[in-house]
Amino acid sequence: MQKLKINDDVVILAGKENGKTGKVKSINFKQKRVIVGGVNLIKKAVKPTQENPNGGFSEIEKGLHISNVAVVSPKTGKATRVRIEEKDGKKARVAVSCGSVLA
Repeated sequence: MQKLKINDDVVILAGKENGKTGKVKSINFKQKRVIVGGVNLIKKAVKPTQENPNGGFSEIEKGLHISNVAVVSPKTGKATRVRIEEKDGKKARVAVSCGSVLA
């Protein structure tokens, strides 16, 4: 079972986006990268196409290293680590700081 999942609320711990929060859009475990919605935006030059005849610049979200994000605790609203516990014979993700079960 993985500790970080898509649609988790996370806070950025390091880098130029430090302190910002967002939802996880995608995770690449092979490269250990996470794409968080609305965070780490860059401008990318786009060639003209039939859909976009003018081309120009578009803002896209780039990946962050997985170690630079932490799950937001549902009770406290602060960054927390995640522990995996067995509840009722099933594995569940639990926030270390407050002990609440994550969805």
